[in-house]
Amino acid sequence: MLRIRLARVGKKKKPVYRIVVSEHTKDMYGNHLEILGNYNPHTKEIVLKDERIKHWLSVGAQASDVVKNLLIKEDIITGEKGKAVRISKKRKTKIDEKKKESEEKKEEAKESPKVETEDKGETKDVEKEASETKEEKIEEKKDSPQEEVKEEK
Repeated sequence: MLRIRLARVGKKKKPVYRIVVSEHTKDMYGNHLEILGNYNPHTKEIVLKDERIKHWLSVGAQASDVVKNLLIKEDIITGEKGKAVRISKKRKTKIDEKKKESEEKKEEAKESPKVETEDKGETKDVEKEASETKEEKIEEKKDSPQEEVKEEK
């Protein structure tokens, strides 16, 4: 079966891809049938041979997921983009756990207790007041050692 897929070329950590047609079992770096274009992911530059790609698709070649998405983006073929990246089950569970934790934090923030101030009768979060007092204490600590050092000199 023929596949239209990417073959990596370029420097280390600076990949540039060729879009090639090759047999799906063969090495695409040396034994490809034809080069159909280039793709540079850093500059998002895509150079394609539209007519040759359509020819190979009509002959029965199938595009890989990434190449299919690139062809749809460039309006060479029509259809819906597919998922080119597969996420493992282990990674999915970690993502779900993080979502649950963030939702719980949002709910706790909404339910935080309110306290009326004596001055204006306004409500403030207890947590905000605590953080403000902590910041004031930190500033006082920073100021006090410097003054002592100045007095000693």
